[in-house]
Amino acid sequence: MRSVPSGFYALIAAQFVSGLADNALLIVTIARLDELDAPPWWAPLLKLGFTLAFVLLAPFVGALADAWPKARVMLASNGLKALACAFILAGGNPLLAFALAGIGAAAYAPAKYGLITELLPARQLVAANGWIEACTVGAILLGTALGGLLVSPPALSATQWAPPLLALAGAGGTRLLPALLAVLLLFALAALLNLCIPDSGARYPSVPPGRLLRQFCADNRALWSDPLGRVSLAVTTLFWGVGATLQFVVLRWAEESLGLGLHQAAGLQAVTALGLIAGAVAAGRWLTLQCATRVLPLGIAMGLLVPWMTVFDQPAAAGPLLAAVGALAGFFVVPMNALLQQRGHALLSAGRSIAVQNFSENLGVLALLALYAALAATDLPLPLLIWAFGAFVALAMASITTLHRRQTRRAAPPPNATPENA
Repeated sequence: MRSVPSGFYALIAAQFVSGLADNALLIVTIARLDELDAPPWWAPLLKLGFTLAFVLLAPFVGALADAWPKARVMLASNGLKALACAFILAGGNPLLAFALAGIGAAAYAPAKYGLITELLPARQLVAANGWIEACTVGAILLGTALGGLLVSPPALSATQWAPPLLALAGAGGTRLLPALLAVLLLFALAALLNLCIPDSGARYPSVPPGRLLRQFCADNRALWSDPLGRVSLAVTTLFWGVGATLQFVVLRWAEESLGLGLHQAAGLQAVTALGLIAGAVAAGRWLTLQCATRVLPLGIAMGLLVPWMTVFDQPAAAGPLLAAVGALAGFFVVPMNALLQQRGHALLSAGRSIAVQNFSENLGVLALLALYAALAATDLPLPLLIWAFGAFVALAMASITTLHRRQTRRAAPPPNATPENA
């Protein structure tokens, strides 16, 4: 991108390292559950607890992001995530720890995305979102792979080199001490990078605490009532719910159908993430805000591709399919995200619009993860679950696309209309 403030690149770097730590922490926490012999259905509950913070705190974190310099909010949020990692290190409950990390992430998100709309003009939002999504997915890719590496047998054997640290941490003898310390260092690096992000100078009127809930409800109505805001919010809500659930589906499929260990299954997710990065970069390069809604059919195609993963029993054969799913996802979600940010910034404010977006998207994550956890608890066969999952995505995207096209046709003036009767 041309004429981009240096603060944007500092934001990209901070987001990458923070996301790297978040995703590594997820894999390490799953390994901690395995170490504690927790039931398999506890793993989705990690993400549920993490996501619940986004939903419950949505009316407040947007106002927080608008009331303080956003880089300072991001710094404090990373501190909460580091505290969650330290809590696991000290022998705390992994579910509670990951919920604490969710509180930090809930405050981080409106500050991060709000800065994009404050630092850049609308014409650069699609390209900026291509960068931020590529960065986020790159962090997912490398963070998940790093988490798998940190819980691999060679890395776990490093615990025997540091018995004094085990005693100091009071970690109850966990073999995950080196992994947790590595994640803590990443959070510390992210905090240092937050200090390099400049203040955009944007300030918004403060809202009395008693009015926050009412304003948040009004903000939701404003975005869902706007035609372009509605379609982009519906798509991104579905996308993030599907993405969060697919992460656990792929892990389980790799372990059960491909016979891979957790650290190998985490590495397989990297293929999907690589495809998503490619799709996000391509969208940022070739698409504009004006043609954002033209990519809606790609969501249907993504849903139709997902079930075919059940056909493969070798990682090398499944790789191209997972990469294609990721590429389709990246190419259609980037313009939708940019469109949503532009409409939210125009109708509300940077922090408030992102808070509404996070609320809706994470409510979708909660709903789909709760459904997945319930189905996993009933021992539904994995192939049937995956086919149902793909069908749901395709049908939901087809419904969103059809409704949007009908609304667009109704809103369009007749072909013979003049300015007076249009």
